[in-house]
Amino acid sequence: MRSYKTTMVEPIRLLDREDREAALRDAGFNVFALDSADVFVDLLTDSGTGTMSNEQWAAMFTGDEAYAGSDSFRELEAAVRDVMGFERIVPAHQGRGAENVLYGALVDDGDVVLNNAHFDTTRAHVAANGGDPVDCPVPEARDGDSDHPFKGNFDVETARRVVDDVGAENVPVVVLTITNNSMAGQPVSVQNTREVAAFAQEIDATFVVDACRFAENAHFVQRREPEFADESVAAVAREQLSYADACVMSGKKDGLVNVGGFVGLRDDGELYQQCRQRGILYEGFSTYGGMSGRDLAAFAVGLREAVEPPYVAERVAQVEALCEALADRGIPVYQPAGGHAVYVNANEALPHLPREAFPGQAFVCELYREGGVRAVELGRFAFPETERDDLVRLAVPRRTYGPDHLEHVADTAAAVCEKGEAVTGYEVVSEPPMPELRHFSAELRPVDPAREPTSPQ
Repeated sequence: MRSYKTTMVEPIRLLDREDREAALRDAGFNVFALDSADVFVDLLTDSGTGTMSNEQWAAMFTGDEAYAGSDSFRELEAAVRDVMGFERIVPAHQGRGAENVLYGALVDDGDVVLNNAHFDTTRAHVAANGGDPVDCPVPEARDGDSDHPFKGNFDVETARRVVDDVGAENVPVVVLTITNNSMAGQPVSVQNTREVAAFAQEIDATFVVDACRFAENAHFVQRREPEFADESVAAVAREQLSYADACVMSGKKDGLVNVGGFVGLRDDGELYQQCRQRGILYEGFSTYGGMSGRDLAAFAVGLREAVEPPYVAERVAQVEALCEALADRGIPVYQPAGGHAVYVNANEALPHLPREAFPGQAFVCELYREGGVRAVELGRFAFPETERDDLVRLAVPRRTYGPDHLEHVADTAAAVCEKGEAVTGYEVVSEPPMPELRHFSAELRPVDPAREPTSPQ
């Protein structure tokens, strides 16, 4: 039973099938181009799409909108210090703004950046600064049926082989993403965090934690890592983050807000000064960083709420319930469920479609066509030339949808699978010049499953 009640509602509607067909066609078969009003249940992302608490809304009324020296900034700075242990922050309008600030200061042409798995914007920022993003997931991460408790872990031995090939002097940054979004939202253990920190120190690299979902990760550690069974989520989070030299944070995830982010740093040393100047250049003055005072105030409250019971346990339980509902209907899902999303294996759900026909994107389009559900493909369409499975992410916004909405999602996914070989594949007809970001704006068209897809024109 949920420990909160709804005090504000927003009407939603399910368009007629004919109208959904037209909306999908007008969007170039890319659900990022759909209007929100045309979506019934929106699981495109959990980033900035959740519901704030009454305490957060109350805080917004006291937001200090001063350009410099904002009291609301001091509140956020104190919340980061108390919850996450970083003494200094450089605020940004959201996580990718923080990535631009941090990786622009750390990465140069020819550098290699190691990560348990780069997400799309992280990969793009590393590449944009001339670096080569290299993933180092553990082998179990690619096995959707493995019961390994920490499939999000960083494989240090893989990283060592990369360093042996390129030289430690060319690896200035080691990143650990918690939870591991690109690998089905799987958690990372504290022990693995310690090992990665020691490895980064050994090669004299800056150790960065991508902490967007740090509270969800701490919840899994509490449940699965015996050393921390008797610790609170708040205590686990501080322990895990204590090994990082810096963190990059999107407040739109475990900050429980609709906008905002920051780079967290241990002190006001050289890296902080570089990031501060980049923040002023790209985001805004260093006591607002692209956020209004209202946003800063709500962010400060949300960070504290994220590690207090029973919030995160209820949040993860809802995701697990969706995973179970899908599995009960025979949908091939990545198990166990991550903290923020359920991932459907489209290669297994639509086995008649070759990878060149983007089965993940086909599944995404059919979800919308069948039930007005919006999801996102995180396979070969989003990550060109990837070897990973064609996964479809169903990201659950925080404190937003109820059990009936998620039952509708499960029923819709079952209807897609029942269509079988009637589901067609797709080909890309236009895409942006940066391949790491093509899924945001590329246009596609359906193709006959019997015909080999062509290359984009």
